[in-house]
Amino acid sequence: MSADRELVFEIGCEEIPARMLARALAELPGLARVRLADARLTAAEVVALGTPRRVTLVVRGLPERQPDLRERVVGPPIGAAFGPDGAPTRAALGFAHKNGVDAAALEKAEVPGKKGLYVVATRQVAGRPTLEVLPELLGGLIGALPWPKSMRWGWGETTFVRPLHWLVALWGDQVVPVRWGAVTAGRHSQGHRFLATGAVEIAAAERYVETLRAAFVIVDPDQRRGLITAEIERIERETGATVIPDPALLDEVTGLCEYPVGVSGGFDPAFLAVPEEVLITTMRNHQRYFAMREGGGDGRPLAPRFVTMAATVTRDAAVVRAGNERVLAARLADARFFFAEDQKKDLDVLRARLDDVVFQAKLGAARSTGDKIRRIEGIVASVAERVTVDARVVGRAATLCKSDLLTGVVGELPELQGIMGGHYVRRALAADPAWVDVAAQVGQAVAEHYLPRGAGAPLPDGIAGAVIGIADRIDTLVGCFGTGLEPTGSADPYGLRRAANAILAVNLDLGKGGRRAAIGAGHGWPVSLDYLIEVAAQQFAGKVEITDTDCGELHEFFRGRLRTLLIDEGLAALDVDAALGAGFDDVCDARLRARALAAVPAAAREVFKRIANILDDAGGKDITISGEVKPALFEADGNVEHRLWSAFVAVTERLDGAIADQAYRDMFAILVELQPTVAAFFDKGGVMVMDPRPDVRENRLSLLQRMLAPFAAIADFRLAAGATAAPSAGPS
Repeated sequence: MSADRELVFEIGCEEIPARMLARALAELPGLARVRLADARLTAAEVVALGTPRRVTLVVRGLPERQPDLRERVVGPPIGAAFGPDGAPTRAALGFAHKNGVDAAALEKAEVPGKKGLYVVATRQVAGRPTLEVLPELLGGLIGALPWPKSMRWGWGETTFVRPLHWLVALWGDQVVPVRWGAVTAGRHSQGHRFLATGAVEIAAAERYVETLRAAFVIVDPDQRRGLITAEIERIERETGATVIPDPALLDEVTGLCEYPVGVSGGFDPAFLAVPEEVLITTMRNHQRYFAMREGGGDGRPLAPRFVTMAATVTRDAAVVRAGNERVLAARLADARFFFAEDQKKDLDVLRARLDDVVFQAKLGAARSTGDKIRRIEGIVASVAERVTVDARVVGRAATLCKSDLLTGVVGELPELQGIMGGHYVRRALAADPAWVDVAAQVGQAVAEHYLPRGAGAPLPDGIAGAVIGIADRIDTLVGCFGTGLEPTGSADPYGLRRAANAILAVNLDLGKGGRRAAIGAGHGWPVSLDYLIEVAAQQFAGKVEITDTDCGELHEFFRGRLRTLLIDEGLAALDVDAALGAGFDDVCDARLRARALAAVPAAAREVFKRIANILDDAGGKDITISGEVKPALFEADGNVEHRLWSAFVAVTERLDGAIADQAYRDMFAILVELQPTVAAFFDKGGVMVMDPRPDVRENRLSLLQRMLAPFAAIADFRLAAGATAAPSAGPS
């Protein structure tokens, strides 16, 4: 039999939820490779296939047998392995037996990393035929698959995500005798539940995919996704409408069917009076329908049409279409009812009722969502004084930003919180003469304060929404850190990492160097992290004690999140660490410094790191440094001290201008310009900085301090040159 035959292992069961299936198919190849490696088997290719009713492993390029194993195994020390008479002890005999060698064949040898002699056995194990290894390997793989929940059925003790009905295990045309629970593997699978009833015989592993295709099962998810896309495109041509792209829904639908067939339907255009987000979300979440727009798509109005995937070929498409339309009409009627009822509610009354809704129980007297809104109002009022924003708009939006939490639509579709708030606020204020002039702006701010909703998601377009969003999130962060609810390990039940990332993303977007810096270029933008933390902590006064330690821990939490964001932007970790080491209260400034630092070569980094280390050493010895340089104490005219001081004085005016303009690239260019002179001071001038004469030593340290100070304010060169942690603070 050829060594390049395929292995197919299919686990057949009842319908697996789409999201569970996607996770299992993503992790199965890695699990299989680990188990193959443990069994001393290599594979050219390992892939996972699957449908709602099956999870399949396909392995190509397996050898016919395991390679022989020859390895040296370390046993007990000589003193424990042999008695005074040189005879092997029970420890040595047991070690020899365990490894299948004669006690007389044990060796005495030194072992790297250990002192003295140890017993060593050379173990040889003949490779077994692959067909003998596979049954246990594949059987163990079933239980190793990760599922959020598993279940038992019948009288057995085995568990799986859904009751298991059949197994197919073929290596080429040979059946691999895998047994799991009461099921024994064979060559018979199952086709489509309705279109190919009965068992489907698989002649050989290499024919698995095509055999199931003939039984109306598209077992390859990529092929199913392609078929769904083709069906969508067909319906778009037939209807003239365009499906709204939804990659996540496409992935989910791919995991819901074995043989997708596109079906188009419509709904009463009267439902279009409801906001399109409600209609799209209702179709998506409740029915897994794709919404459509008129004509060319983007920017066009929503079409009263949808696309769905039937999981089978239908005899009468009109009957299927009518059934889908009937179910959707009921869902849309509910959504329209909730939307109509919500508009009858007074938003200020809803806001007042939020005093009875718990936001975070551990906040005690500040636990309600109403309390949170009042804290948001306080933070927004402070921040609004520092940025260019309409105080009237941002204040009203802050008051109403959570009012939609008690509406019917958000109760049914929680993912629309904020979006619906924007709609309700615009409609309510447009009918109020006192607010009609800013109704659109207030509604926009309410809708946008939830943005971004995740990594890489859209950011707020307006400053008001950005300010409210920052206030909302910093309140959550300060409150949770103040009550011991900060993230631990990978656990983050309150989404604090996401909240910190959102604050940083908005600041980086609107601040200096950001994508939309011109929009956020008002007085004092971006607002510093320490200021935000301080203002948010003040809102808890008298109700929750927020300590300096809590604020410090949150500050360092922001450091970690900002570091990750900047590295994800493509900046080098060393540059990011060096920039943050000099401060990151202004996150946009820190990013600009990290970007500029990328142009500094290694030689310049090293020489300025050397200066920092010398100053740190002096600080550790409690040597006072005045910072005043006295050229009269230099050794002689024209020596390296004179040249270094003269070089620094020559660039001082340029350096001061660059500092004032935050022109960090220019500053680092000056640093690179100074580097040869600094290097000569250390390497060629024979200068002993730590001279035994106190006045000479202090003068040389002052010279180095003056050289380093402008650059130390923008980058920690102890980190820029590769140190893993900042040393203790040096003298200033």
